[in-house]
Amino acid sequence: MSVHLAEWAHEITAVLAQPPGQPQLQALTHWLQRIAPVDHFALFLYEGSHAPLPLFHTFSAELRATFVNDYRSGVHILDPFFLGCLFGEPDGLYSMRALSPDSFRCNHYFQAYYHRLGLSEELGYFTTPALHCRAVLSLMRGEGGTAFTEEEMCLLRTAQPVVAQVVHLAWEARGEPAADAVLPTTHVRTVFSSFGEELLTRREHKIAQLLLQGYSSQQIADQLRITRGTVKVHRRNLYDKLEIGSQAEFFGLFVRELMGAGMFSRPQRSGMKARPSL
Repeated sequence: MSVHLAEWAHEITAVLAQPPGQPQLQALTHWLQRIAPVDHFALFLYEGSHAPLPLFHTFSAELRATFVNDYRSGVHILDPFFLGCLFGEPDGLYSMRALSPDSFRCNHYFQAYYHRLGLSEELGYFTTPALHCRAVLSLMRGEGGTAFTEEEMCLLRTAQPVVAQVVHLAWEARGEPAADAVLPTTHVRTVFSSFGEELLTRREHKIAQLLLQGYSSQQIADQLRITRGTVKVHRRNLYDKLEIGSQAEFFGLFVRELMGAGMFSRPQRSGMKARPSL
């Protein structure tokens, strides 16, 4: 193993010697494959008012439609990796399992999109190429693949500085982003933070934010130090105030608000009250 590690470390120079952009990113993925076999790589850039920009990926034309095109259509706003970047998770290596609540397979993002990817595990390098810009390099193992071992995770963490440098150089070499502005990051953060606040109590509003992040009733209870039954009462009350009856409708309402067709910018409907002070 020591010889293998020595060779692997020496190959960093070969990676950095490649021209920035696609050649260097391709060399980086081959280098990472040496210590952790991966089925797919994808590098998305989250910057300004543009849709997630795919700087690099290893998908076939068929898989690109789902992994790239569908993701960029708006579903990314509920991606735990995107939310982690949006709300300030430090640069580093994260697993989807670690960032996702225990109820990940029950939440809207999984049911509406992620289950179609057929992945057994996904890791993401979070980097910050520039001010107001975050990037995630995803390492994906397909269905039936084994979990990343502790040894693989340890070695992949040591590669973080190299990944950050290559991503930064790719960001510099990318040219002008395509003119497909959709949702400014500041807009997503604002809507996420204010969603429903005019109609809900402060406690209901906090629970709504946690629900949007995919937390289960038990996890919300643990975080807020209340009982699970109390969470369920608050959840039922906020559903009633928003005039919805399911989690799917709740997420649908949030997405419509993001897209500028939300209910909260319109006059309050009869029977609805503004948010109480407590």
